[in-house]
Amino acid sequence: MSMKKDKIAGIIQKEVSRIIQFELKDPKLGFITITDVEVSGDCSQAKIYVSFLGQNARKEAGMKTLNRSKGFIRSQLAQRLTIRKVPELIFLQDTALERGNKIEQIIADIHKK
Repeated sequence: MSMKKDKIAGIIQKEVSRIIQFELKDPKLGFITITDVEVSGDCSQAKIYVSFLGQNARKEAGMKTLNRSKGFIRSQLAQRLTIRKVPELIFLQDTALERGNKIEQIIADIHKK
């Protein structure tokens, strides 16, 4: 069962990336990266973690755009997947990179002292 979820998550990540890159024509998105996809046990929900390049205002605008475009992205995904029911898409902002950079900065400051 876990292998099936992982395979579906990988396919969703690849296809949603393509849809956002080639079919969504909204300049508010900016540079976006899908960092991870987690599919629920019954494959009814997919949590899609995204990362934005830029300031907080761009990130907020990008998240609003993604949430507004959920229906379009899901319908495009349904045409590309061979599963019976396409999971509900939940977009979440991935802050792991920012936390990592902050930790690196703290370590660098400690070494300077």
